[in-house]
Amino acid sequence: MIDPCPFWDDNGQVYLAHGWAGSRAGIKSILTIKKLNTAGTKVLDEGVIVYDGHLTDPTIEGPKMYKRNGYYYLFAPAGGVSTGWQLVLRSRNIYGPYERKVVMDQGKSPINGPHQGAWVDTKSVNGKPGEDWFLHFQDKDAYGRVVHLQPMKWVNDWPVIGVDTDGDGKGEPVLTYRKPRVGKTYPIMTPVESDEFNGQTLGLQWQWQANPKGIWHTASNQGFLRLYSAKVPDNAKNLWEVPNVLMQKFPAEVFMVTTKLTFTPNSKLENEKVGLVIMGLSYASLSLKSQKEGGLELIYSVCKKASDGKPEEEKVIARLKVETPVYFRVQVTAGAKCQFSYSLDGQTFNPIDGESQAEVGRWIGAKMGIFCTRTTQINDSGYADFDWFRVEPVQQAGIRK
Repeated sequence: MIDPCPFWDDNGQVYLAHGWAGSRAGIKSILTIKKLNTAGTKVLDEGVIVYDGHLTDPTIEGPKMYKRNGYYYLFAPAGGVSTGWQLVLRSRNIYGPYERKVVMDQGKSPINGPHQGAWVDTKSVNGKPGEDWFLHFQDKDAYGRVVHLQPMKWVNDWPVIGVDTDGDGKGEPVLTYRKPRVGKTYPIMTPVESDEFNGQTLGLQWQWQANPKGIWHTASNQGFLRLYSAKVPDNAKNLWEVPNVLMQKFPAEVFMVTTKLTFTPNSKLENEKVGLVIMGLSYASLSLKSQKEGGLELIYSVCKKASDGKPEEEKVIARLKVETPVYFRVQVTAGAKCQFSYSLDGQTFNPIDGESQAEVGRWIGAKMGIFCTRTTQINDSGYADFDWFRVEPVQQAGIRK
């Protein structure tokens, strides 16, 4: 079972609408409704298949259930994540039969999909009635699943989502639109990306690749983030299977990331690494690696099919001194093409030969981030101090010391 949506009917009965994952259930393209107990914690029956989309709506999934004007509604995407349409089913009886209507598809808009979403209604403001809106996502490959907010209205007890220019009751998604009327004006803002590392906690934009440990990092109001090298798992073939990789989502289609760091490896170890990575099913990174005889190697690594356990291919770019500040940069251009470069003064950047292609992750887009690892277990680690991590538009790029 996938994509469960609970529904509390006005007679007190609780239901659960859900789809099925073909890869695990051996069947898909159907929607089922089951009864739940009043607490919503236990399924009470085997349920009823209320809609079969095999002929007209393959891969129907992600149902959201509502009741309005005596109709039960199931909002559900069909046709596939990146190529499908938004379907709405309605019936006077919760178990059907359900009428079918496509209420939004890509049409001539650049927003493919559109996929899994939900109806949102706002409160009345200053005597004006509330408004109807629809949240859904668009799958943009390496750029991930981008959330959109679409206008929505009701016509003859059917929702129309997006903009219906020809009046046929089926809308198209829009890229820009006025904000919902909520009685207050809010400035246009973007989620936080850059980090000066001036606080004691990591910003909400950061995500570890696995459940974190308290010995991986410290941010102690000293104006930098310290990553301690952690031993990679014995069975890890590459960074895909390493937990202490600190990353965040791609913020735009075209952008640039620059970070300033100082690496202090443990003199008793070799092969400690600290770097900047673009992570997906395949990945590329720019890193410093400690050497047994002292000094550091600047390494450019590419790992194709990392999720399949393939090894990295490393290329030594230069040899550097220990405890010298280094600037790492990656520019992401249209089509998720990535160009890495480095600098020793924060002004002149030396590009690495060749571009890499960012790839999707597992059910997510590519991510950008930093890491500090080692291959040997002893009683202490080296560490890297990241002064800052800055995300900028490529055309306005500039490095501040």
